[in-house]
Amino acid sequence: MDLHLRGKRVLITGASKGIGAAAAEAFAEEGCHLRLAARSGDALKALTDRLRSQHQIDAASHVVDLRKPEDIQRLVKDATDIDILINNAGDIPGGSIDKIDEPTWRHAWELKVFGYINLTRAIYAQMKARGGGVIVNDIGAAGEKFDANYICGSAGNAALMAFTRALGGKSLADNIRVVGINPGPVGTDRHVTLLKTRAKHQFGDENRYTEFQKGMPLGRPARAREIGDLMAFLASDRSGYTSGVIFTVDGGIAAGWG
Repeated sequence: MDLHLRGKRVLITGASKGIGAAAAEAFAEEGCHLRLAARSGDALKALTDRLRSQHQIDAASHVVDLRKPEDIQRLVKDATDIDILINNAGDIPGGSIDKIDEPTWRHAWELKVFGYINLTRAIYAQMKARGGGVIVNDIGAAGEKFDANYICGSAGNAALMAFTRALGGKSLADNIRVVGINPGPVGTDRHVTLLKTRAKHQFGDENRYTEFQKGMPLGRPARAREIGDLMAFLASDRSGYTSGVIFTVDGGIAAGWG
């Protein structure tokens, strides 16, 4: 299926690994030009150089910390030409309310919640001035299937779900679509690290982490590329009447699996 994305300019945050890198692959394969942003410069540059060479596209890397207003301002200034924004950066830690103190909570939300909001505010204004665009927020299924042991993430994701629906419910008046994706478990490095930590504490052997995956739908987490491909479709005109909604990709977990 031709997604009609060739030549579109895409900004992806948290792009150096995981879902962000998979999204970069998906958009590059569609012939999009990329601006990839992350805090880890070496991995980001390697990905940018490879995609530029492999797909004959324009690709630029931006080493930024979206917790810092000055970094957001610099990124926005460099990205005045983008058609599609993929908000993806985040590293909210697990833990119950007694484990996540206020500084930790605020630090997490500065990136995953306020980082999304502040970057969207600036990019939305630019898109409106240019005549339109698409914003895709990678949120997380913990925003709808609440987890007391991931309370900071559940609360932050629920806030971003509301933000996405509220903004996307009116944004077509500016020819801008705003949609969200709620991935469940995804087989990223971060996912594996979390499971290894859990296995070490529970079994005394981190290599037994795969035992936690056996009870998942299909016996596995989602693949990062499955999320990246959905991002590309939602950003395309094949999904041109879609705004103000959240797509859950968790194998049915939030709907009652297990």
